Amino acid sequence: MREFAYARPTTVAEAVGLLEQHGDGAHLLAGGTDLVIALREGWATPDVVVDLKRVAELKPEIRTEDGKIVITAGTVMDDVVADERVQEHLPALVEAAEVVGSVQIRNRATLAGNICNCSPAADTAPPLLVYDATVVVAGPDGERRVPIDDFILGPNKTALGRAELVTAIEVPLPRRRMGSAYVRRTRRKGTDLASITLCCAVDETGTTRLAYGSVGPRPFLVLDESGVLADPNTPEEEKAPLLDRMFHQASPSPRSMRSGPEYRLAMLRVLGARALQTAIERCESGEGVSR
Repeated sequence: MREFAYARPTTVAEAVGLLEQHGDGAHLLAGGTDLVIALREGWATPDVVVDLKRVAELKPEIRTEDGKIVITAGTVMDDVVADERVQEHLPALVEAAEVVGSVQIRNRATLAGNICNCSPAADTAPPLLVYDATVVVAGPDGERRVPIDDFILGPNKTALGRAELVTAIEVPLPRRRMGSAYVRRTRRKGTDLASITLCCAVDETGTTRLAYGSVGPRPFLVLDESGVLADPNTPEEEKAPLLDRMFHQASPSPRSMRSGPEYRLAMLRVLGARALQTAIERCESGEGVSR
């Protein structure tokens, strides 16, 4: 491991100043579950590591304000899983957060870090896409908000500009009755990166929102507003071609060690149909429903 400087700012402004000063040589530390590995393996060679854990504005917090749930950048996965407001309104996000890594990882890894790393297999990305989340960003020019679909650009690539950092993730409270579900496919039980990640939501207007990842350079969000997929009375043979069209952006890498592209595409259809059915049932029964 190469030597590097270490800084512990106490304000966002101080953190931004360090990013301005050191540029690409500065690496942020929030939970550190990915950064520590990158440092150990030599994948990351920073001049300075900027530890954000003492920044007051980023302290772990989940709150509701102005019709949305706000999750600060210092909030770890287990806090997301345990929060009653998230459980009530964003059940698919809970289902995704509770399978990130191990218990130890979930007590350190932050939701914001999971998004900033931009792994195509990031578990929380599909639910945040389905729930239409917004990423709050601070930088030298002040604060701005970026829709999650515009924030994730590709592997390890975000819409963050020079000297910018994420301060929070905002998720609007659903305005209508909605059922949602998150599913994933892994090689084995336990701690493993997913070969497929998928989230589906159905609301009372008949709109179906579907987001899927680990089958391309980034997760994709697609919508069906015809009402056909959301209708429990539509025969499965009529839904199948619609689902196939929604998965047209999937392009699994043939070089992946986790599974081959043919298997992933086949399982994507299976998991899509399964999550759709669960979302419909939850919307109808009220179980796991966002209101």
